[in-house]
Amino acid sequence: MTFPPQRTSKALPYILITIGTVLVLVASQAVVSPVAQILLSGGVLLCAFLIRKKNGYLPSLLMIGLSTFVSLRYIFWRLSYTLAFEGWWQSALMLTLLFAETYSWIILFLGYMQLSWPLNRKECSLPEDKSFWPDIDVFIPTYNEDLDVVRNTVLAAMAMDWPVGKLHVYLLDDGRRPLFQAFAQEVGVGYITRPNNVHAKAGNLNNALMQTQSELVAVFDCDHIPVKSFLLRTIGWMVLNPRISLVQTPQYFYSLDPFQRNLDTYGHIPPESNLFYGLVQPGNDFWNATLFCGSGAVLRRKALESIHGFAVETVTEDAHTSLKMQRKGWESAYLRETLAGGLATESLALHVGQRIRWARGMVQIFRIDNPLLGRGLSLGQRLCYLSAMLHFFFPIPRLIFLIAPLAFLCLGQNIIYATPAAVMIYAIPHLLQSLITQSRIQGRWRYSIWNYVYETSIAIFLAPVVLVAFFAPSRGTFNVTAKGGLITKNFLDTRMVRPNVIMCFVLIVAAIVGVVGMIVHRGDPLLFQTYGMNLLWVLANLLIVLAAITVGYERKQNRRAPRIPAQLAVTVIDPVAQQRYAATTVDLSKGGVSLRMSDPLPAGLQTVHVEYVNLHDKIRMNVPAQIINQQGTFARLEWRNSTLGDETGIVEMIFGRSDAWSHWSDYSQDKPLHSFNLLARGIINFLLVAVFRRHPLK
Repeated sequence: MTFPPQRTSKALPYILITIGTVLVLVASQAVVSPVAQILLSGGVLLCAFLIRKKNGYLPSLLMIGLSTFVSLRYIFWRLSYTLAFEGWWQSALMLTLLFAETYSWIILFLGYMQLSWPLNRKECSLPEDKSFWPDIDVFIPTYNEDLDVVRNTVLAAMAMDWPVGKLHVYLLDDGRRPLFQAFAQEVGVGYITRPNNVHAKAGNLNNALMQTQSELVAVFDCDHIPVKSFLLRTIGWMVLNPRISLVQTPQYFYSLDPFQRNLDTYGHIPPESNLFYGLVQPGNDFWNATLFCGSGAVLRRKALESIHGFAVETVTEDAHTSLKMQRKGWESAYLRETLAGGLATESLALHVGQRIRWARGMVQIFRIDNPLLGRGLSLGQRLCYLSAMLHFFFPIPRLIFLIAPLAFLCLGQNIIYATPAAVMIYAIPHLLQSLITQSRIQGRWRYSIWNYVYETSIAIFLAPVVLVAFFAPSRGTFNVTAKGGLITKNFLDTRMVRPNVIMCFVLIVAAIVGVVGMIVHRGDPLLFQTYGMNLLWVLANLLIVLAAITVGYERKQNRRAPRIPAQLAVTVIDPVAQQRYAATTVDLSKGGVSLRMSDPLPAGLQTVHVEYVNLHDKIRMNVPAQIINQQGTFARLEWRNSTLGDETGIVEMIFGRSDAWSHWSDYSQDKPLHSFNLLARGIINFLLVAVFRRHPLK
């Protein structure tokens, strides 16, 4: 039996990165005149603009090299020519800004390393002889979630295509609820509980490991619903390469997160998670450093046993588990196919709570199991994990960048000892070059500027958590992210936006100081330019802070079952007259379906059956429904399912199709100006609706 190639040879990227790094390091330190610096930066930017639309890895690597060169020149200039210590207060402010800039440069470089050569792994076929197919335990951990959320995942997991007798589904109930036990018995899945909640989710999974025995373990969060072909499309790598311990797939969210809903960007801006699952994880995969994300993954029991089960030392058991397995020499794989759909956090408050746990856990790992230390990891693996962990330190630099211009405008402290002209000829090329390079690399996965909005929205809440986790890594407990909640009315969550509202007023005051300073010192070119430069900085920060406040204006969401757009051919059947009508679905939900009929349904018809057949995924559904309303050829129906078979059919139709989430990456290439326009539109609509009580722009 031959193994399909897992990842391309690392020789070429290693050689290119090594040569490029040496050349960039040498060239970036060359001291030139201001005019020469302008010409050099302009030439580099021109080269970048000429090649940024070329296809292939080589243009991307070249743009990364150019960006690294320009950014290194900026950092070298900052360290060599802009530091002057004039008392402890000024020195502290100056070094604080330098720390933030150095952190950003490190994150930029590590990101380039991760994304320079992503491994776009393809599916690996299973052996034709099904006797080689392994037994699989499917774990669905739950704690305090509503049964309505969990039912969909359990029914979909039971319906996954796999040989009878080799698929074992278990509901892991850390809430110890009789209702869940009764449901498990009703549908015929295993029910596992324990007398305590030690180590939270990791402890729940480890308890199940001790009571099961299959070779492979699939894990799904209780709201993450797998497609029927999930196992068929992931297990091939596990069967054909026994050294692979983990196959991870993307986590797709079919409901709107607070950024999409509150900023009204659905369909226009990629969700926050798309960058990680669309680009970072394939990049990690090249370096054999795929992170386990806690759901939508298959793991090898032998690998888990080699590290004594799921990691319990931190609150992010998922990433720590993959790190520990890779330290033992196990391989990992990432398949960029959306094979499960889950619920996003409904509100900014819940989103922040989730990110607090992630940040705390990743900083804990950084402290107690630092990837740069210890044995078992390659250099690429160490840097990928370092990038993942350092990313969650972002709240501190983000806050520093927001308030840095206040040092001069409000405190009169000069924290960059250089003329405004000198700052501009080094800083602007650095910022522009990194912007267009990241725009080229990130493409349709994340749009320009929006990462600043994501970070600013939650930075003030995560900063103290990061500091506590860094200095006291043993503190902090696991928190479960609530899913499936409702928002019954539009409202501004003052608790979540208060810090940024205060920041907004502070920046407005600073902007006024900047304008006054420019007027007062218009006869002094140096001071006039310094006030102008800091004013521009403040205005840019103000735009981002306004967008962050907008995210806190919660839009109404009163549907427990989100509507999912889908165009499926179905047949509507009149059960009395046995008349059949062709139709196409507009959207689907667990509660009902919207249809576009080929011909209007007869007046007076109330109850029908909806038939859906999908031969590819072996889905056959025939479920009764009530006609709620009808306008011409458009009809809205409500399911009237009464049996477990009916409910399973609805779940398979909505969530079980192989192509259910295939549209997740259907976004056009990033255009920074278009991104800026969408951001401005979101802010304007927030002001119109929440402040002036007017209708939003269309």
